[in-house]
Amino acid sequence: MAKKLSSFRVGRVRAFLRGQVWYLAYFEQGQRRQPRVGPDQLAARAMAAEINGQLEAGAPSALGFQAIAFPALRHRWLDHHEHVRRSSLNTIGRYRSATEHLLDFVATVRPLKRVSDLHPIHVEEFIRHLRSCRVAPNGHKNSKKRVLRDSGVKFVLETCSSLMNFAQRQRHLPPYTENPFRVVEINRIPIEDAKPVVAFSSEEQLSLLTFCDEWQLPLFATLLFTGLRPGELVHLLLPNDLDLKEGWLRVRNKPKLGWQVKTRNERDIPLVPALWRLLGHAVGDRKSGPVFQQRRAASGHQAPLVDCSLRELEAQVERRFTNASQNEPKDSSGRLVRKGATQTVWRDLGALKEDWVRKEFMTLTSLMGLKEVTAPKTLRHTFATVLQDGNVDPLIRNELMGHAPMAQTSGGGLGMTTVYTHTRPETKRGQLDQALSQLPAVKFLDQWLSARGRADSSERCELDEVWVTRSAGSYHGILDGSTGSQKG
Repeated sequence: MAKKLSSFRVGRVRAFLRGQVWYLAYFEQGQRRQPRVGPDQLAARAMAAEINGQLEAGAPSALGFQAIAFPALRHRWLDHHEHVRRSSLNTIGRYRSATEHLLDFVATVRPLKRVSDLHPIHVEEFIRHLRSCRVAPNGHKNSKKRVLRDSGVKFVLETCSSLMNFAQRQRHLPPYTENPFRVVEINRIPIEDAKPVVAFSSEEQLSLLTFCDEWQLPLFATLLFTGLRPGELVHLLLPNDLDLKEGWLRVRNKPKLGWQVKTRNERDIPLVPALWRLLGHAVGDRKSGPVFQQRRAASGHQAPLVDCSLRELEAQVERRFTNASQNEPKDSSGRLVRKGATQTVWRDLGALKEDWVRKEFMTLTSLMGLKEVTAPKTLRHTFATVLQDGNVDPLIRNELMGHAPMAQTSGGGLGMTTVYTHTRPETKRGQLDQALSQLPAVKFLDQWLSARGRADSSERCELDEVWVTRSAGSYHGILDGSTGSQKG
């Protein structure tokens, strides 16, 4: 009888039998590969021929992958977002925090050395581990820790799934192996303990403004009647972002000053008459600096850079970045150094911090008896709800909120119609006024200004006449008695 074949060669690939299983052996990119094929000799010969052809053509082999440890994979993935995807530093920070849970799990709870060793059964164990993790809600080390909410667990899993997708694209997982996080169907995990979304009622809106002092009132009235994100509010600069002659608030990216809108979508928001006059009272004769200054500015504190123009501020950033770069190690992230430089410029400009806005908001909600409401973003939810109640056109709502265009998002009902539809400024202004004009909080601002005696009556009537004239063609009824209550 012929001797049983235990090995053979196809070009650059050698196949050998170990026990009852065939293995292949070849070199790819200077590294030895030895993938397992199976007990079938014909299948092993076919696979050897396929891989030999791929090696000859310089293509990646069908069974080839590069094993990698979890810390190295995360470093490469974050570096990819830093230098290739150019994700924001805040986004990269969230990804780093989320994947830290996975690194802790594979290091202490279920020791795994290589990414390819992670299987769906381990992911299920990881989910159980996450539900027992205690974290600081705002990320501060001194904050009281609590168990991760379902939304937090889901965000960690989705982030880790993206990490494993990157590993799959970079051939760090065995061929034909599915992402283990996809197997557990993250999208079907219900969110049962989510923090409730709050939108203030008309009475609560009025109560909020009633408890505001003279410094807080313009701040929170702007959030309430424009739907700005807190980050957008504290980065508004005079004179480019606030047009008191025409009554517009302009949200603009400022990349050279280290800040951009979350969606990168710039937008113009019309000011209702009461807010228009209130911001004019708050700004006074100032021509530069932040629209909303720190509290100490009211007592005469002069910020060092408050009189600088936009170009001068950008030049300041470049000078400080150059000086800071000389003292940093060569392997440090230039974006982090630049971020530090821009933060010092905003500080010397006298701008607010988002955390300060949140603390002021929590003070007001405590006075209102709503201590559980702690996020200024509640006012953005309220603004969107008021637009819905006022039957504002969905396209205009989308523009006012600064969301991504509907045609660019999945499931956009109007599709390409949004690309060909261009909202006229007077239409946007008219619909916003129609939605907000009858709110008790708007009438309160009128009464507040009248009581302060800050607005000249003739100038006030002139502003209202300009408002009515520009909005006349946008919707029916604005020239009749429906606007009479707004005219002093």
